[in-house]
Amino acid sequence: MSEARNRRYATAVLLAHSVGTQVVTFVLRPTMSYRAIELDVPAALLGVLGASFAIAPLLLALPAGHAADRYGERRMAVAGALLLTAAGAAFLTLGHTVPGLVAAGILLGTGHLGCVIAQQALVANTTQRGGHDTAFGRYTFAASLGQAAGPVLISAFGGDQAIPDTGRIFLWACGLAVLLVLLSIPLARSPRPEPGERQDAMNVRSLLRRPGIAHALVTSCVVLAAVDITLVYLPALGTEQGLTAGTVGLLLTIRGLASMISRFFLGRLSRALGRRRLLVTSTVAAAAAMLITPLPMPLWLLVPVLVVLGFGLGVGQPLTMSWLAESAPPGLRGRAMSLRLVGNRTGQLLLPGAAGLVAAGMGAGGVLMITALGLGWAGVTARRLPADP
Repeated sequence: MSEARNRRYATAVLLAHSVGTQVVTFVLRPTMSYRAIELDVPAALLGVLGASFAIAPLLLALPAGHAADRYGERRMAVAGALLLTAAGAAFLTLGHTVPGLVAAGILLGTGHLGCVIAQQALVANTTQRGGHDTAFGRYTFAASLGQAAGPVLISAFGGDQAIPDTGRIFLWACGLAVLLVLLSIPLARSPRPEPGERQDAMNVRSLLRRPGIAHALVTSCVVLAAVDITLVYLPALGTEQGLTAGTVGLLLTIRGLASMISRFFLGRLSRALGRRRLLVTSTVAAAAAMLITPLPMPLWLLVPVLVVLGFGLGVGQPLTMSWLAESAPPGLRGRAMSLRLVGNRTGQLLLPGAAGLVAAGMGAGGVLMITALGLGWAGVTARRLPADP
């Protein structure tokens, strides 16, 4: 009984750490844009500020995964939380200039990377084989909860004016980040691999050659890019079709809630349908829903279409994490998760632009349809994943 209680406690701490990481991040990222607006930063430079957050995962993900494997997830989580605290302090003290915002954004991206790598490696290393679907489903559900709560806290901390009190938000975010540092200390420790296993795990190329790894990485990359494209182009589609901003916001909320529900019940769905069948079915269903989303239809029909879209997109991320966790040997799971982050960020940078170029002149609906075809391709190729890693 004591062991079961300890496991529940460790899981609760990990999920709380995931929620806290996303809350701090999704408070600071939009507030950084608000501060830039206060400084009259041109719209073209807002993209540079956004890119400052993505630099860290592209350049530092693999070293961070290696560090998590070598030094342990708890130390990586503490380091990540300290960097998030430093980011909040940098926004407070340096955020009155564009270079200061960029520097703080890089700190924010690096801290977020450290926390996320630590969390995902900890889930992978402390979950018994066969339980990864449920564990990663709960983990991504907690992350989604934090992402949804972050913008709500902006309203709570920043007042009700058009541009919130950014200084006050930065101060509150610093406080939340300090709490996250304290929450990092009781995180569980995963068993360390034997020296021989660690030496064998040093070669990332050997990981990529394992059955199913490459296909899982590609599927994860395409699914996440599809989520981003939906967030960007659904409002544009709504404008083209005369939908109000409130209606579009409601539709995006419905899509997000459907993703959270699919993640909450992921373990049961995986046991009922089988992991590979669930991944293929959900991805193809999401592709079909995205393909018909731009078609003229009444709102009562668009709502269930977006429920299917959100449900299908919600399955892809945790299932591919689970695949990577069970495919990677002990001592390499941190790097497996970091490979996934590199692929995801690359897809987020390249795929939306590529879809926009291909669908040039076709409007937001064309971008969604092109993305749907890519998503369908990823779902079909997921059939080549091994049934059991």
